[in-house]
This record gives sequence, C-alpha cells and structure tokens, in this order.
Amino acid sequence: MNIRQLLLDVDKAVARPSLLEIAEAIDKCRGVEGLNITVGEIDIETVGMNVSIEGENMDYDEIVKAIESTGAVVHSLDEVAVGQRIIPRIQRVR
Repeated sequence: MNIRQLLLDVDKAVARPSLLEIAEAIDKCRGVEGLNITVGEIDIETVGMNVSIEGENMDYDEIVKAIESTGAVVHSLDEVAVGQRIIPRIQRVR
C-alpha cells in the first residue's frame, strides 16, 4: 500500500523531547519527504501536537516507533491518504 500522507495526534512531555528531536526521528523514516508539527495544546505537563507527514510508500509502524523512541506518544491516526495521488481534503459543513 502506497501511504502518501498521514495526520497523527501526538503528545509529549513539556520538557522533552523537543519538537526538533521528534522531527529528526520522523525525517529518518523510509519514504518521508516532508513533515509539519503543529502545537495545538499545552498544559502543565504535556504538549498536544498534530503531525502531518507526506511522502511515498511510507511505513506507518516505522514512523510510530520513531516517534515513540523519542519519548512522545501517538494517540491516534486522524487522516491517511493512500494511492497514486493525494486527493484534496474538502471541509464538510454541517
């Protein structure tokens, strides 16, 4: 399966790891071509982040292991794009 895009909900402790450490670990994974880490929430002990990753033939399990090796935790896979191209996301109005 050609995984091309992932959106992950990730938490880390306030002190460590740094965003750069997490980004470096993900960047070393096979197939990763680019990533964004966006901080969404900060409380006394934790930082909640959205991690967007794009590439070709990425290995989801390898990426999760890389993130968790830094001390951060993957809470959920919120979006995945698979196939020959990425279909633009259309915001649904309710």
